[in-house]
Amino acid sequence: MKKLLCLLALLPALAFAQGVHFEKELSWEQVLAKAKAEHKYVFVDCYTTWCGPCKYMTAQVFPQEAMGRFFNSNFINVKVQLDKTPDDNEHVKSWYADAAMIEKEYKIRSYPTFLYFSPDGKIVHRTVGSSEAPEFIARSEKALNPATQYYTQLDKYNKGNNKPETLKAMAMAAMEADDMPHAAKISREYLATQKNLMTVDNIRFMDNFTHSSKDTGFTIFMKQSKGVDAVLGEGKAIGRVKDIIANEEVYAKLRGNAVDWASIEKQVQEKYPQYAAEVVTMGKVRYSMAKKDWPMFQTNVMIYMKQFGSNTSPEMLNEFAWAVFENCQDMTCVTEALEWSKRSFKDKEEPMYIDTYANILYKLGKKNEAIAMEEKAVKLSNGDKDLSATLEKMKNGEPTWK
Repeated sequence: MKKLLCLLALLPALAFAQGVHFEKELSWEQVLAKAKAEHKYVFVDCYTTWCGPCKYMTAQVFPQEAMGRFFNSNFINVKVQLDKTPDDNEHVKSWYADAAMIEKEYKIRSYPTFLYFSPDGKIVHRTVGSSEAPEFIARSEKALNPATQYYTQLDKYNKGNNKPETLKAMAMAAMEADDMPHAAKISREYLATQKNLMTVDNIRFMDNFTHSSKDTGFTIFMKQSKGVDAVLGEGKAIGRVKDIIANEEVYAKLRGNAVDWASIEKQVQEKYPQYAAEVVTMGKVRYSMAKKDWPMFQTNVMIYMKQFGSNTSPEMLNEFAWAVFENCQDMTCVTEALEWSKRSFKDKEEPMYIDTYANILYKLGKKNEAIAMEEKAVKLSNGDKDLSATLEKMKNGEPTWK
């Protein structure tokens, strides 16, 4: 009997040691009923089968003992699949209607999204994105405290709790919850209370909340770029401005195969004359890449780099150089890409960028130089398997491109 009692006493600990226990048989209605009966909150993992961060949470984070201790004692836990596949089992299929309702009702746009409900079934908190166990537990603890529950605080805001410090905190909470409509609205309300928008704190705040031409920071970044760059770094202000213009005036109008580039360029020229040529040319580069029209990509990227390439970021230099390496047969263009690639690691020896440079050297027939650079990339990456495999291909005289 003593042994039996000891084993029974260990059952809760064993359950926690197994990580987060997700209900796998209950319906949404039954989950809510169980939470109410046991006076527990409800934790909902909203995922898709194709989402990498979702898979990481399932495989690496949820099974941890610390996760089990926290979630199994505080929540009824349930996973909700928001896509449909031919391999879905009967339980997943039985959730199709409720999954669609949850996705629509709570405006889920990012994966994974995590929803938290009170024991009486009212949504109280929300967070998005994968993280390691300690951070995820800290994020989830907010769901248990009315003072930190996102939707509870949003209700207070809607009732007129609009002091500047409250607005600032509320905007940050909305962003963390991926409630971007409220994040944009409340951030503008906060900035309207500020007499000086060019303080370090306010510039950093605007950096988080400048995503459209309607946001307060857009005009500030465009007209006071030097002051913004002094806080965020050289080129950051105008870089953000050009990204927003491209998203709103170019990418939003790329539909189908018949794109009226003349009309797009005219409209951008009328609204933003100083940025029109660069933004539209970049749009053509991106469009040809998306369409996998590599002859057109070569033409567009060569034009872009000759006219605007002097201030191109290392990331973009590497991206364009690699695209040329993989897809362009014109050795004149490949030779140009070699120079772009060399510039990408001029200030910082990034192994993946050096790998691009080595591959281009190899394609140009400069085998010994290519091997030397690839060896450097392998060493800097601490023996990355993919880079090591590329190095072996170079030594064996095999192509490193498809």
